[in-house]
Amino acid sequence: MNTITATNFNFPNQKGFYKGKVREVYTINDDLLVMIATDRLSAFDVVMPKGIPYKGQILNQIATKFMSQTQDLVPNWLIATPDPNVAVGHLCEPFKVEMVIRGYMSGHAAREYKAGKRLLCGVALPDGLKENDKFPEPIITPATKAEMGDHDEDISREDILKRGIVSEEEYVVLEDYTRKLFQRGSEIAASRGLILVDTKYEFGKTKDGKIVLIDEIHTPDSSRYFYAAGYLDSQDKGEQQKQLSKEFVRQWLITNGFQGLEGQSVPEMSDAYIETVSDRYIELYENIMGEPFIKADVSQIQVRIKTNVERFLADRS
Repeated sequence: MNTITATNFNFPNQKGFYKGKVREVYTINDDLLVMIATDRLSAFDVVMPKGIPYKGQILNQIATKFMSQTQDLVPNWLIATPDPNVAVGHLCEPFKVEMVIRGYMSGHAAREYKAGKRLLCGVALPDGLKENDKFPEPIITPATKAEMGDHDEDISREDILKRGIVSEEEYVVLEDYTRKLFQRGSEIAASRGLILVDTKYEFGKTKDGKIVLIDEIHTPDSSRYFYAAGYLDSQDKGEQQKQLSKEFVRQWLITNGFQGLEGQSVPEMSDAYIETVSDRYIELYENIMGEPFIKADVSQIQVRIKTNVERFLADRS
């Protein structure tokens, strides 16, 4: 399959370029960002060697549709989506913290809990919880970039304020927005027979000082979903939940001896396995969006993206 794993565009009035783990971002005229969702797959802060067909389109379309479904609650950076893999929005100064919110003890939280930790990002966790149990109330467990390298590190509200990463006044807004978005996302997921287990949000500040939601929202890369049907039965029996998230890739990597640790090598992903990963991403899209996924033409994906973005910029100028 033809995938997009890297770009090298030179758009009119381009002023900057940034390459993230999955997205590539072009700055236009010091006021616009063109964000391209590639088909790269990242796990344990490591980018996998091969792309996943349609992953970028899926991430971009879920994120932009959820932006439109939550803009009544929280302002966001989005202006337009000129291509299935592209979002264009306002240039913002990102806050250097990810707002992670968890409704259930899963993933990273469950791994930390299993290792004996009962304090996560300053939040006390009671004894006796099982993996995937629901918390009485959702908890916010922020993350920030480590001093050295690209790894995310857990951080408490107190440390965020002590280190001056975010002011207290701004952090109150980030927490409020995070809880509102998670509540709306949980309601939409429930209407589709799903549980929004946990997710992360990123925020930035526009040139006029407004705090807005940026990047992605409620995608399989930033969120974890369970099927609601069978959840309680599986918990009672101590069985694993069927997930619609990137966690199944992490579990496959762990089984094959990789957790992003020093000296470990990424296991070979066969074409057949990559196809199953693509199928799982499509499954999540169709479940959470409640509509069929329509595959874009990827025969000349680089040309398609370049043409669509340049047309948008020309129309806007």
